[in-house]
Amino acid sequence: MSVISVIEAVRKTIFMEMKRDKKIFILGEDVASRGGVFLATDGLLEEFGDQRVIDTPLAESSICGVAIGAAVNGMRPIAEIQFADFVWPAINQIVGEASKIRYGTFGKKKCPITIRIPYGGGVRGGLYHSQSIEVLFAHTPGLKVIAPATPYDAAGLLRSSIRNDDPVVFLEHKKTYRLVKGEVPDNDYSIPLGKAEVKKVGNDITVITYGLMLHYVLQAAEECKHFGINVEVLDLRCLRPIDSETIVQSVNKTGRALIVQEDTRAISVSSEVAAIIAEDCFFDLDAPIKRLTPIEIPPMPFSPIQEAEYMPSKIKIVKSIRELLEI
Repeated sequence: MSVISVIEAVRKTIFMEMKRDKKIFILGEDVASRGGVFLATDGLLEEFGDQRVIDTPLAESSICGVAIGAAVNGMRPIAEIQFADFVWPAINQIVGEASKIRYGTFGKKKCPITIRIPYGGGVRGGLYHSQSIEVLFAHTPGLKVIAPATPYDAAGLLRSSIRNDDPVVFLEHKKTYRLVKGEVPDNDYSIPLGKAEVKKVGNDITVITYGLMLHYVLQAAEECKHFGINVEVLDLRCLRPIDSETIVQSVNKTGRALIVQEDTRAISVSSEVAAIIAEDCFFDLDAPIKRLTPIEIPPMPFSPIQEAEYMPSKIKIVKSIRELLEI
């Protein structure tokens, strides 16, 4: 067992998986000699060589297109998109092609591609380096969308993603990369895709979240103890498929639900979670479903003051919890 950061968990898992399976290779912008802009692939070139750690042109459509071609021919590529904000040229490859290969070939072809994408704000990345793009992929049948928040989950879910036979969009929140540390087993454990996890057990209210927001919610849950509020914290971890069973079990127990996300509100992951709760928990609710999200502007302001105003925070989460409980 080692205490490591999220970025170290990602790097270690890729290393172990490439050691295990020679069909796995990684491609993307600056992933080889530079080790990636966040150093997620640092040292891999020296270990595995330039046939398995491949620097590409600045062309996301070709990164994903080449990866898909390799995947349907028996390889297991890991495609890195340098920032979530750069993924738009690859939308057709991911949404229009990769998601449909198994369905369109009557199951004769598989597309075991893992697309790693750093996303999210809180790092003063501004308008073109801080976007939350998860809902665009989570909407698409045929794709799995993963958003871990801890080193343990990042390693276990990335390993499952790489071994999965369907395309996976694997979202890594940039602010968690070095900020968040935790214990990670040294063996090659895995976490099933599509399973949420209760990170803190409580009885008064369920707060549902994912990514960086998990850590703010856990801080808010500790603060709420001073007001006599026992918060249950549910980390979605997987945004497609969403674990509706765990959501329903938790909300039916507590009777109150707050959904916290960094992405804007309209037609979002929080919208889907709210719909699940409304459909399956209505008669057990003691208060309306509440969502805490940023305001509806293109994310993300560059100014530290404006970025802080845009992002959910511990203070805002505590306020929303107390409002739901009328405390």
